[in-house]
Amino acid sequence: MLEIQHLTTLADNFWSQLDSLLAWDSIADDNITQTVRNILQNVRHKGDTALLDYTRQFDRRQIQNPEEMIVPKERLQQAFDRLDKTQRQALEQATTRIRNYHERQKQASWQYTEADGTLLGQQVTALDRVGLYVPGGKASYPSSLLMNAIPAKVAGVNEIIMVVPAPDNVLNDIVLAAAAIAEVDQVFSVGGAQAIAALAYGTDTIPKVDKIVGPGNIYVATAKSMVFGVVGIDMIAGPSEILVICDGQTNPDWIAMDLFSQAEHDEEARAILISPDASFLDKVQESMNRLIEQMPRAEIIRTSIQNHGALIQVTHLEEAIEVANFIAPEHLELSIENPQTWASKIRHAGAIFMGRYTAEALGDYCAGPNHVLPTSRTARFFSPLGVYDFQKRSSLIMCSEEGAHTLGQTASILAHSEGLTAHARSAEYRLK
Repeated sequence: MLEIQHLTTLADNFWSQLDSLLAWDSIADDNITQTVRNILQNVRHKGDTALLDYTRQFDRRQIQNPEEMIVPKERLQQAFDRLDKTQRQALEQATTRIRNYHERQKQASWQYTEADGTLLGQQVTALDRVGLYVPGGKASYPSSLLMNAIPAKVAGVNEIIMVVPAPDNVLNDIVLAAAAIAEVDQVFSVGGAQAIAALAYGTDTIPKVDKIVGPGNIYVATAKSMVFGVVGIDMIAGPSEILVICDGQTNPDWIAMDLFSQAEHDEEARAILISPDASFLDKVQESMNRLIEQMPRAEIIRTSIQNHGALIQVTHLEEAIEVANFIAPEHLELSIENPQTWASKIRHAGAIFMGRYTAEALGDYCAGPNHVLPTSRTARFFSPLGVYDFQKRSSLIMCSEEGAHTLGQTASILAHSEGLTAHARSAEYRLK
C-alpha cells in the first residue's frame, strides 16, 4: 500500500503542516560547495587541462586532447537521421509547436518623442552567446534541450554552445538529434561543474558565454549559483512539483497518473492533490495503490509520494485556490468545471493546465509553452523561461536643446540636494 499524508484545512495546525511539507533546502552542503569551488578555480586558471583531468576522473573517459571534447555537427545530423520515423516526427512536431508559441513572446524596440523634441525609448537586443547544459549518462531529456534552445534562437541569440557529459564515452542519440533540429551551434562532450566553469570563464576550446541555462545535478546547480554575476543564469531549480485541484468529477485513475508523472522524476519531487470531496481523495489513493505496481520507476514514485506527497481536503474550491496560491506550484492542474474562470484567481503558478483533458505531461513535451518553470514557491516572483530571458534592454535618451534645458534644471536641483556637484554642473552647462 502506498502511504501518503492526508491533510485538512479544518485542522488548527494545517498551515504549519503545509509549510513543513513544502520545505526544501536549496543550499548544498559544505563538502559539495567546497568541491565545486575548487573545480571552478581550477578550470578558470588551467582551462582545458583541468577539463580533461575532470573528464577522465568523473566520466571515465581516457581523453588526451581537447579536440576529443568537440562533437561535430555531422554527428548531430547522423543521430537525427538514425531516429525511427515516429521519434523524428515527434521531435519535429514538438519543435514546431514550441517555436510557434515563443515567436509570440518576442519584444520589439520602441521609442517616442516628446513635444520639445526629446526622444525616449528602449532598444531590445539578443544576447550574443548562450551556454546550454544538458544532462547526460542515464538521463535523456531532448525535450529540455528544445525548451532551452528554441526560445534562444527565436530571440536572435547568435550562438548556442551546448555541453553534455558523455560518461564511458556514451552520448544519447535522441539528445544529439534534438540539438540538430534546434540548430545548436557547437556541442562539447563535457559535463558537471567543470562544464559550467568552462562556459562561464572560457577555455582555449570552449568559448565564454553570456548566460547559462539548463538543468543539472546538485554540483551543476551549485556551480551555476557561484558563477552568477560573471554570467547570467536561468534559475536555481528545486524538485519537480505538481499540484492538482479537482472537484471530484474527473476519473481518479487520470489524477493518480498525473501525480505519478511528476513523482517519477526523483525522490524529492512533490505531488499534491486538493479536493473538497473526501471520498474522491480516497478513490485517488485506491487508484495510486493499484497503478503503482505498473510503474517501472515505482520505487522512486513511492519514495516521492510518501515523503513529499499529500492529499488535502478543503471545504470548497475557493479555499483550494487560497491553498494553491500559498503553494505557488511549478505545475498546477485545474481539473474542474469552468477552469478558465478559476484560473483568473490564481496569482502564483509556473504553468496552469486547465480542464480535465489537459495532462501536465503535454506541457512537458509538446503543447508549446516552456516547461522550464519556477519551483519551490518561487513562482511568487519568477516566470517560465522564455524569449525575454535571452533578450536585454537598453534605455534610449536623446535630448533636444529645449529638453536639455528643462530636464537640466530639475536634475541640477536634485543633484545639489544629494551633494553631487559634478552631476549638477554637467546638467547646468547645457542650460540655455
